[in-house]
Amino acid sequence: MTSSTDWITVGALADGFAPHAFILPNLADLAGQTFTLHFANGWQIEHRFEPERLAWHAADGHSSGSAPYRATSIRPGLYLVDFIKHEAGQSWSISLVLDVAGASFTAVIGSLPSPQQTQEGLYHRALAGKPLTSVQVDFLHGSLDRPWQDGHCLHAPTAELLGLRNQYRYSPSEVYEHIYLNERFYAWQCLKGVEQGLCDTDRCHYYKIAEQLYLFVWQEKIVPTLGLVLIDLQQHRSDGKIFGYAGTSFDALSNFPVSSYCQVLNRTEYPRD
Repeated sequence: MTSSTDWITVGALADGFAPHAFILPNLADLAGQTFTLHFANGWQIEHRFEPERLAWHAADGHSSGSAPYRATSIRPGLYLVDFIKHEAGQSWSISLVLDVAGASFTAVIGSLPSPQQTQEGLYHRALAGKPLTSVQVDFLHGSLDRPWQDGHCLHAPTAELLGLRNQYRYSPSEVYEHIYLNERFYAWQCLKGVEQGLCDTDRCHYYKIAEQLYLFVWQEKIVPTLGLVLIDLQQHRSDGKIFGYAGTSFDALSNFPVSSYCQVLNRTEYPRD
């Protein structure tokens, strides 16, 4: 247990979440399959799934490689694929929401700040008109195994979670609460676990994937962190990951799975006027 002033690294957070975590199994369903991702921006990248590694190759030949991956499924016909891409001396968090039934996908590409960027104070960033968080994230959409056309991917920003207060139990020892405030920010607090007593309000993004199923992504500003989960309000489950520096030396990354049993506590409805 921490006091209200003890912030910890993402590596320490991973250690706290690990014992008896309610993570979904890493599936072998995709092994042996190949999908060509046709991005709305014109990219075309083949992804070949092997039992333990994912290999990718861009049609223009400018990007290719392979990496270990995690693949889970919170609903039939839909997969969350997550891996770290190392290229040209940089590392990116890549998360793919593969909607096989809808022949579409959403890609979430994130990166962490440099050690120098973490030294820039929040007050300075605010006065300079910069986002308070130095964690970067981009969202790209496209179609699976067919040329992109407008409307092929129905994953879209949503306001359906706004006003919701949701509790997430990641393990017997780790419990958090989220309050979805508006289109750009949410508040969180640790009710039980290694961050107990800590809370903050951070930048976030919401996408509707299917009925009662949402992609939620957040960027923390105190400890550089990218979080991503699929939230299934029908089955009261969430699944995703947390990505950040493992320690204080910035020489190692931590990218660990998080899954939870979630429970709606209440919803705030604001007057229409």
